[in-house]
Order: sequence, then structure tokens, then C-alpha cells
Amino acid sequence: MKKVVALILAAIMALSLAACGGQAAAPAAEAAAEEGGKKVQKIGLCMPTKEQTIWTMQGERLTEALEKAGYEILIEYAEDDSAKQNMQIENMITKGVDMLIIAAVDCGALTEVCEKAKAEGIYVIADDRGITNTEACDWYVTCDYNRLAEMQGQYIIDALDLDNAEGPFTMEIFAGSQDDTNSIVFYNGQMSKLQPYVDSGKIIIKSGQNGAAECAIQSWDSAKAQSRMDNLLSGFYSDEPLDVCLSTADCLAIGCISSLESMGYGTDEKPFPIITGQDAELAAIKNIVAGKQTMTVFIDATLLAERMVELVAAINEGKELTPDGEFDNNVKKVPALYYDPFVIDKDNVDHLIDVGFYTKEEVYG
Repeated sequence: MKKVVALILAAIMALSLAACGGQAAAPAAEAAAEEGGKKVQKIGLCMPTKEQTIWTMQGERLTEALEKAGYEILIEYAEDDSAKQNMQIENMITKGVDMLIIAAVDCGALTEVCEKAKAEGIYVIADDRGITNTEACDWYVTCDYNRLAEMQGQYIIDALDLDNAEGPFTMEIFAGSQDDTNSIVFYNGQMSKLQPYVDSGKIIIKSGQNGAAECAIQSWDSAKAQSRMDNLLSGFYSDEPLDVCLSTADCLAIGCISSLESMGYGTDEKPFPIITGQDAELAAIKNIVAGKQTMTVFIDATLLAERMVELVAAINEGKELTPDGEFDNNVKKVPALYYDPFVIDKDNVDHLIDVGFYTKEEVYG
């Protein structure tokens, strides 16, 4: 199997996925089969937590789609505990899974267990969070997170009409947890849109805290986001309002909203700032309906499941798949398949009902 990985890596690197050209096709699984690779029948799904709707929904949609396609599924949630997730993966290896689909708690803490899986001939697929520092990762299936982050930035630009409005407008940033490889992608995508307005002075970050690390909220913790917003509002916004809360995810927006409400926001005299998010958590959707949160970005677990079924089928049937991109995990460039995000605000919140993500009663009840 090590030889297989080497062959795959060599082929991918030799074909060099060009940013402006066509993507190179990943080697067919048939080649792996010729070298002793095995068919996928039993799949282990490793989810980080049940505390966020996005992960429970992913677990449900992946299980449903993969079982319908004929695969046996084992699923575990790690309660945001990296050591527990490692143990769960060890147990899945012992139970004889042919493939691991891992949404990592800590993207850099899976090197040893993933390499153990590869030594057993098990395919390792990263799910929505790139697994770093190991060659033992075959594919990465993810939402196009750079595009998602650009959507958040562009929404702010359009909502404030930054190209025409006089300004300046105040903004504070709530970035993702630093142990999540996606956090820097989110920050870079957001700021690729917004940094020119910061540089020109049309957007002012009064705290001066504008780097990904200093704005990070560890473990995506709502309470930590609330505490940080409390400090920002009392320290920098006692004499003027905050216009924009660039919150990377709904779980952070929820904490920020609690803080803003405690400081008197949410009235005609002191309206909520523009507040962004992602994941379309039910609490966030209710906040959008109530006029508290401005927007979120919907990451459709059904589209993820479709791409994952496509990938597993290709491996079993020996078909070539063309990657949509690649993820540099510090050791290798992992071929990636993307699915598209979707902006949700008060004008189109019913989209979530139309696609069956929530019921009308859940959204409006």
C-alpha cells in the first residue's frame, strides 16, 4: 500500500495542478487494486462533535447516503476530544474498516493513527478539515472554503455599499480556532475582499486586532466569543457603535449576539451590526429571522455526501476522478473534491426548508 501512495503522490505532483489551467486527473483506483489495494465495503465515519448542527447533519447525511450505496457504516462522535478521536479511529481499524472518513478534532494530531491505518491498507479521506503532517491521506472532500469566506467578505461590501458610501465603518473580527486548518483559509478569503477597505480607512478596526491568530476563538467556543466581544465593546465602543461583526461561524455569532444584546444593541436607536456566519445552525437561522444575525453560509451536507459516494464508487470501480484542487498538508499535496456553499439571509431563508434541511416549524416556530 505504501507503494500505492507513492505512485499516487508522484503522479499528482508530476501533473502539477495549474491555477489557470485544467486540473490533472487522479490515478484510478484500478492501479491500486493491481498493487494489492482492496475494495471498500466497511467505512468508519469519525465526526468531531454533536454540539454543532453541521456535524450531526453531516453524520446523518453521510451515513444515509453511504448505506444506500451499499456500504456498512460505523460512526463515532469525539465530543471535541482529540485523544478520544484517536482512540475511536484505533477501534475502527481493529474492527476492519476499509476506509476512514475523518472530520478531525485537531487536524495535526492524527499522524500516527492515520499511518497505522495506511499500513493496514485502509483508505484515509479527510472530511471538511484537512489532515496535516502525514502522507497517509488519500483525498480531501470539502466545501470550497475560500469561496465561502469571500462570500462573507463580499456580503459586507454589498451591504454597506463600500464602493460608494462615505464611511468610515467600524468592524471587529472573530476568526476560527487555530487548531482547525480551515481557519486561515477563512481569514485569508475574508480579508482578500475586505483588506483594501481597511487599508483605505473606510473600515476601521478600533481594537487594532486584525490578525488571524489574535482574533481566533479557541475551539470555536461561543462563550469565548461572547467574552471577547464584551471586552471589545467596553474597551473600544462605549462612545460609538460597532457596524460590522465579521464572525466566521454561527457558533461565534451566537456568542457575539449575546454580548451585543447585553450592551443595549437590538433597538431602533442602537441596531445590531452586520453579523456574518456559516453552518446555518438552527439558532442562527432563528436569529436571522428575528433580525439579529445578518447572514450565514449554508454548507449542504447532502452535497458532501454526494461527492463522498462518488469518490468511494470511483475507488471501487477503478475510475479516474479529476480533483477540483489540492490541499498542502505540509507533507504532500492531497487531491481535493469541492462542493459549493450557499449564502442565506432573511430574503431566502426558506431555501433551507425547500431542501429539507429544516422544517417550516423549526425555522418559524
